[in-house]
Amino acid sequence: MASVTPPSVMLAAGGTGGHLFPAFALAQELGRRAIAVDLVTDMRGDRYGTSFPARAIYRVPSATFAGRAILEAGRTAWMLTRGIAASFMLLGDVKPGAVVGFGGYPCFPPLVAARLRQIPTALHEQNAVLGRANRTLAKHVSAVATSYENTKFLNGRALAKSRVTGNPVRDQVIDWATQSYRPPHPGGPFSLLVFGGSQGARYFADAVPPAVALLPDEIKANLFVVQQCREEDMKRVEAAYEAAHVRAHLATFFANLPDEMAKAHLVIGRSGASTVAELAVMGRPAILVPLPHAIDNDQLQNARRLAESGGAWCMEQKDLTAAILGQAIGRLLASPETLMQAAAAAKAQGRPDAVSRLADLVEELIGQRPRST
Repeated sequence: MASVTPPSVMLAAGGTGGHLFPAFALAQELGRRAIAVDLVTDMRGDRYGTSFPARAIYRVPSATFAGRAILEAGRTAWMLTRGIAASFMLLGDVKPGAVVGFGGYPCFPPLVAARLRQIPTALHEQNAVLGRANRTLAKHVSAVATSYENTKFLNGRALAKSRVTGNPVRDQVIDWATQSYRPPHPGGPFSLLVFGGSQGARYFADAVPPAVALLPDEIKANLFVVQQCREEDMKRVEAAYEAAHVRAHLATFFANLPDEMAKAHLVIGRSGASTVAELAVMGRPAILVPLPHAIDNDQLQNARRLAESGGAWCMEQKDLTAAILGQAIGRLLASPETLMQAAAAAKAQGRPDAVSRLADLVEELIGQRPRST
């Protein structure tokens, strides 16, 4: 009796956490549904290769259009062409039932190759704004999954085949979401978590210590700061907290970041899509400082969506001073009720079932589930 080949899905994601984390979550869920997962990524994905829950990890060339110079554009086009050719051959060998992309130019070659091979495709947008690469791809995929209602720039044919699933979060985040937020007690310890990726880490190394130094002594005496720092900033940030008589734990990377988020009374961070999704699912209050100068202001849109719900405070970097940030931190840490209300509002926006919704869509594409009407 001939054996039945189990269904498989190819996930396409670049090497940034914002793209890989939701892909990671989907891979976990598809594994629970006995669907084999392969990952195709660009060269930046190397550091995730040992932990991503995939049957196999493939790397194909890709590039991002970073400028308008003719020579640079030509190099990018050549890299993408190479990536499409490599992806076309890869898909012929692996024969997945569907290809799911998570945005950015690194998923461009696999999705184009899948269309050439007539393999069903889906695109997931993590942000409240449809990214530039996704705007091009959205017209040509079988389905578009979004994290937000009314995603900016999603219209026409792409809107007609879209579905709101939410932004998938990893199992570790779901586990912590069962632990309710516990506000600080008056006179008790305060836990402040500060992180933001490489660019955020640099800015927060300059912005947060002087803001904390301005806090009243009674708050500083009970404050414990957990902060991500670049290696080159570590000593000066440590010295700044010592001079302010504030206890702090600094690290260049937190492998257990969801654990730290869950334990924090207040989070200060950027507003990347995964950060916002994880804060909402866990129900943790945050001051969000969007990355400035982004082409489409995606982080600003993400932060505003959560802030409008009452689940966070959006503070733009251009308006922020040590005094303003210090006043905000002090006011919030002195008001457990305000923090509690924000935590509840954030949790109300969370979509812990996002990964299940996205996996349902994938099963529809590969014929394992009837299509929703």
